[in-house]
Amino acid sequence: MRWLVTGAGGMLGRDLVEELLTRGEQVTGLGHADLDITGPEAIDRALAAHHPDVVVNCAAYTAVDAAETDEERALRINGDGPRLLARACAAHAARLIHVSTDYVFAGDARRPYAEDDPPAPRTAYGRTKLAGERAVLTELPAASAIVRTAWLHGAHGRNFVRTMIALEARRATLDVVDDQRGQPTWSADLAATIADLAPRVGVDATGVLHATNSGEATWYDLAREVFRLLGADPDRVRPVPSEASPRPAPRPAYSVLAHERGRRLGLAPPRDWRTALHEALPLIRKETLRETP
Repeated sequence: MRWLVTGAGGMLGRDLVEELLTRGEQVTGLGHADLDITGPEAIDRALAAHHPDVVVNCAAYTAVDAAETDEERALRINGDGPRLLARACAAHAARLIHVSTDYVFAGDARRPYAEDDPPAPRTAYGRTKLAGERAVLTELPAASAIVRTAWLHGAHGRNFVRTMIALEARRATLDVVDDQRGQPTWSADLAATIADLAPRVGVDATGVLHATNSGEATWYDLAREVFRLLGADPDRVRPVPSEASPRPAPRPAYSVLAHERGRRLGLAPPRDWRTALHEALPLIRKETLRETP
């Protein structure tokens, strides 16, 4: 297949391009400087030039706190951009995989969120990402899939694990929130899932799919595991409530996602987040140290 990946300069985009090249696929990765997904003419030119069979949209406005006062711009990128991509895919007979987020849910559940649970975003970021989901499903219902994920970490770009690696070297102790639960997810594992899913889109896979590593943890749990894998004392990480670190956008207290749709499709079951982190950490640490002055 011919692939086109938008947002290819970001954490997931870079991992996805690398995964596809490893599989011998023909892939074009376009970063923001190469393609602004809010420009319909630019999108049309890109699809006409590269003739992709499948487009994967990894481009997004991801500044969760900034979106609270910049929702209009976030909506252009997270809502209008996917709509324009879906329309262009329809015109060029391409399939579309759009990456979304756990923030479309309220974050107050007592069990993992299923793909068909009703969304109820509590943040501007979540509202704009939900708008993008609905736009794709409206414009390209028979040839698209929404892949929701959460708590991504990887070797590229800013993320929690990279921050913990950097702070472990600089601070004697670290206070980390212990009342928000989710699923730490390695971006390389998500990239592999997307690569496995794509041939099924428009055949027997459309609609929404959840893709995270399995298990669940708090940010405190994740930080302690990072310290442990670094050979540092996990007790240097101290638990604190969310109120100790207030943010403009409220964080979900519970954003664990269920994987029933992937199981029904016969996709490889997601591995535990600790197993993934054990493999990912040396790669993330190497990149973090390379970029640290």
